[in-house]
Amino acid sequence: MNFQPRGLNDQALQGPSSYQAEVEAARALLETNPTWNGVTAEAVARMRLQNRFKTGLDVARYTASVMRADMAAYDEDSTKYTQSLGCWHGFIAQQKLISIKKHFGKTDRRYLYLSGWMIAALRSEFGPLPDQSMHEKTSVPALIEELYTFLRQADSRELNDIFRSLDAARKAGDKAKEADIIAKIDGFQTHVVPVIADIDAGFGNAEATYLLAKKMIEAGACALQIENQVSDEKQCGHQDGKVTVPHDVFLAKIRACRHAFLELGVEDGIVVTRTDSLGAGLTQQIAFSSQPGDLGDQYNSFLDCEEVTPATARSGDVIINQNGKMMRPKRLPSNLYQFRPGTGEDRCVLDCITSLQNGADLLWIETEKPHIEQIAKMVDRIRKVIPNAKLAYNNSPSFNWTLNFRWQVYDAMKEAGKDVSKYNRAELMKAEYDDTPLAKEADERIRTFQADSAKRAGIFHHLITLPTYHTAALSTDNLAREYFGEQGMLGYVKNVQRAEIRQGIACVRHQNMAGSDIGDDHKEYFAGEKALKAGGAHNTMNQFG
Repeated sequence: MNFQPRGLNDQALQGPSSYQAEVEAARALLETNPTWNGVTAEAVARMRLQNRFKTGLDVARYTASVMRADMAAYDEDSTKYTQSLGCWHGFIAQQKLISIKKHFGKTDRRYLYLSGWMIAALRSEFGPLPDQSMHEKTSVPALIEELYTFLRQADSRELNDIFRSLDAARKAGDKAKEADIIAKIDGFQTHVVPVIADIDAGFGNAEATYLLAKKMIEAGACALQIENQVSDEKQCGHQDGKVTVPHDVFLAKIRACRHAFLELGVEDGIVVTRTDSLGAGLTQQIAFSSQPGDLGDQYNSFLDCEEVTPATARSGDVIINQNGKMMRPKRLPSNLYQFRPGTGEDRCVLDCITSLQNGADLLWIETEKPHIEQIAKMVDRIRKVIPNAKLAYNNSPSFNWTLNFRWQVYDAMKEAGKDVSKYNRAELMKAEYDDTPLAKEADERIRTFQADSAKRAGIFHHLITLPTYHTAALSTDNLAREYFGEQGMLGYVKNVQRAEIRQGIACVRHQNMAGSDIGDDHKEYFAGEKALKAGGAHNTMNQFG
């Protein structure tokens, strides 16, 4: 597939194919409106290029095409998996993409993840909440819009700096540099990347799911991740008490998301279906079944039942017919029904196959540990039915990665007959083991986990749900310890500002990051030499070059 969607020449944006073409188009327009005096073609062209995505739907259509191309590339080559970090604020997302461009030169196959957990914990008007769909549903599209507002501003800021370099080259009469800078503008790669956005369990019935999905797509989401838990009993995927719904209930919500995409003209929109069945031992209701072997019957076959007779039946019993026998599903005082222990993997496989056969594009299997073979075992079964099945996988901070992988290495060593007598399996988290061969092997497995599981277990997208929640807490703790301790101001200068300068962190020039230079240039567009600008000789940001 010859598809290069991220540069200025992207035809998906339906615009002129070069900087000069934008200038000429603006000049032609201005010539037909002679009273628009003082407006210059180059200023118009620049402002248009700095605002390439006019609406959230423009973002959603563009990023959907990016993600579809990436999915096709992964089908051909499993080394081309994708990654994301969860971001709970637009600034965090912006800095992430600026850093990616700085370190790697491009944003290819790097996405955003929008975590319902972080919205609940950090963005709800109720204050910090557990991940149980109690936060305002409007906060989800609001954060999507915020993420893309900051990413679009990152485009505007970087292009503004390039435009200033172009002006300087022209002022110096350096034609070669001018040509190089124009080529850089033409090849500019946007900071706008796909977001996989968590819609939880849909915040209600299928109609509620559809209405929220529309708002999320209008805000810019090209991929919606929805899970098969009960909306009003939803739990974090790594906590106990999860309750699933029968397939027909979940499929209606998949169709609701698809209808929302199609209604809004985002025909490449992606639906990611998450199954929590591996850790969910309960269901809210017995599935409707009209004949043996249908989907409802398959769902019910996993229920924990006991055979009853008229003599052993009790008042209020719910009784179902299974293979000609009268069976009583185990019903709890909560009026929930219990699945048989050990059926989680089989239910996950059925969930995944059913979802892909009914409109899902990607799968998400929520697991209790990061173990490649556990995931691959299920994916192998799914791929017997759907050969190109692929997953988004949660590289969750809820896993103790160090301990899990040290356990895996310990168990592998013991199974291979190697001497493990110097290791205490129950205490492998201790720092005293950090330099041992076991710990080093575990760290290497962690390092290659994403590449290895992309190849072995069909994982197309690797995400960490809440990393920036933890980095914010860690960096704040370090700063507070130093600044309020003996280091005083040096705690900030040495560990923050000096590090920013030496590492080339863009926001060390925080006025520039907030748009001060963009505003100055706009003032000049609007008022010419009369403009009162902030970026003069007395601006202290000049100390940072």
